[in-house]
Amino acid sequence: MEVQLDAIGKRYGYEWIFQNLTYRFDASKRYALTGHNGSGKSTLLQILAGNFAPSKGTVQYTFQSQNIDEDNLFKYVSLAAPYLELIEEFNLEEVLKFHFKFKKPIQAFTPKQIIEILDLKAAAKKNIYQYSSGMKQRVKLGLAILSDCPLVLLDEPATNLDTTGIQWYKDLIQTYHQNRLFITASNRVDAYDFCDEELDVVQFKET
Repeated sequence: MEVQLDAIGKRYGYEWIFQNLTYRFDASKRYALTGHNGSGKSTLLQILAGNFAPSKGTVQYTFQSQNIDEDNLFKYVSLAAPYLELIEEFNLEEVLKFHFKFKKPIQAFTPKQIIEILDLKAAAKKNIYQYSSGMKQRVKLGLAILSDCPLVLLDEPATNLDTTGIQWYKDLIQTYHQNRLFITASNRVDAYDFCDEELDVVQFKET
């Protein structure tokens, strides 16, 4: 998977969040989008996910030497973010079955196997609204990382995770990152210290 950004910028009203950003991402490396709060990390991640269009410039996606058009991009992308909500009335098994109607699980994992990977077997029959914030974050990360998508986007993945949870998240990526493009947006070093390259979005703020 490759993503090429050519002189992209994003503007809200009269304010440019960033501009003239040219960069190439490919699956040979893991990337971090860094910068202070409000620097545009999440906005850039939403553009990469195809949820926002850049105000200027172009974004091109390539998978197995074939260009991907905007209408089919959703098939190739998985995203975990604090602003994405789980269905609170479902239990974990129901959440997994619903999610994997739209995405294939990596390595053809069953819901039972995924629950074990999430280390949430004891809470599998509880409704999601009964979960702690850290447990919900494990579910969000698991849904994104364990979906069979070549582009995985993680916005502030360490949110609500304790030290054990952060290590679990890093181990999950280490196990399942092969031949996939991972891009993590965070201002917490412990959320991206495994990445090979950092893209500081602040460099592309309007001066």
